[in-house]
Amino acid sequence: MSKQLRQAVQEIEISGIRKFNTRVAGIPDMIRLTLGEPDFPTPEHVKQAAIEAIHNDFTNYTPNAGTPELLEAASQYFREKYDLKYSTKEIIVTVGATEAINTALQTILVAGDEVLLPDPIYPGYEPLIHLMDATAIKIDTTETAFKLTAEQLRASITPKTKALILPYPSNPTGVTLTVEELEQIAEVIRESGIFVIADEIYSELTFFGTHTSIATMIREQTIVINGLSKSHAMIGWRIGFLMAPEAITDQLIKVHQYAVTCASSISQKAAQEALLHGKDDAVQMRTEYNTRAGFVQDRLTKMGFSIIRPDGAFYFFAKLPDSVQENSFDWAIELAEVAKVAVVPGSAFSEKGDRYFRLSFAASFIKLAEAMDRMSTFMEKYE
Repeated sequence: MSKQLRQAVQEIEISGIRKFNTRVAGIPDMIRLTLGEPDFPTPEHVKQAAIEAIHNDFTNYTPNAGTPELLEAASQYFREKYDLKYSTKEIIVTVGATEAINTALQTILVAGDEVLLPDPIYPGYEPLIHLMDATAIKIDTTETAFKLTAEQLRASITPKTKALILPYPSNPTGVTLTVEELEQIAEVIRESGIFVIADEIYSELTFFGTHTSIATMIREQTIVINGLSKSHAMIGWRIGFLMAPEAITDQLIKVHQYAVTCASSISQKAAQEALLHGKDDAVQMRTEYNTRAGFVQDRLTKMGFSIIRPDGAFYFFAKLPDSVQENSFDWAIELAEVAKVAVVPGSAFSEKGDRYFRLSFAASFIKLAEAMDRMSTFMEKYE
């Protein structure tokens, strides 16, 4: 039976994040700092909008790209927030940012293409690239403070390069790019003629200054991905956005239509409320995450981990001290079994990640404090 299945599908694996999370899920009294899930509830006004949609029987198909009202709200929201000027014909409402990524890659890739990825990186891109019979080319950023540089990008582009995926603030590192750094990268992309898929799902969780989209610099070559999972604590609602020039969205919509028809009608009503009347819903979360980051950084540094302070999102990608001889997976398993704290081994994100781990501080301060105490005790044996 397996011989009848597509070989490329058999060659990819379930995300290392999910595999590890499942591996340690049954351990009692576990503090899980693994998945990228906000620990804040969806805002009440957003939930009420969804309830009203149900009561009003707003449960039919919507237009493939999304309701006109939501598209207009999204156009206005992203213009006000990030100076992104996309008309309603240039926006598609997707089933989360994950579907947006898949749709973008299916639309632009052909067999033999190369896609550049800054490494370490979220593991959701490479398998999709492989399924398109394309090749993911990783660019090591462990020596450049987890930042892709224009020089690295220029050196990595070949005649086969079709696109760069640029996620910032980054999962797993929390690092983002300055306007100057983006301008330098944009110039290389402009010269080369490749696409950039800008995954900006954490844009509202930028701690220092305002997020800048590379689409404001090279609009015609950019496909922007965003959504409400992180900005409005709406992970399970599955609302994402694809934004690109109309000539590109005219093609993106075909892939989107045949994959999912449309996003949930009820979720779209909730999203409309979030964008129109929840423009600053992320402020409280962003402030709290930044405070937690400072606390966790201080504790991890005292334990001997090397830290690069995140600029946004809610992750640390921490380096193990030299006294730890185990690889990141074995170390993380022992941490979970002995200290009852779960973090994700860095090997889930990077070929260079075997000396790192990702810790999500999207957890209550009480849980984080207890987790830090447990980890501190656990690390005493490495002193």
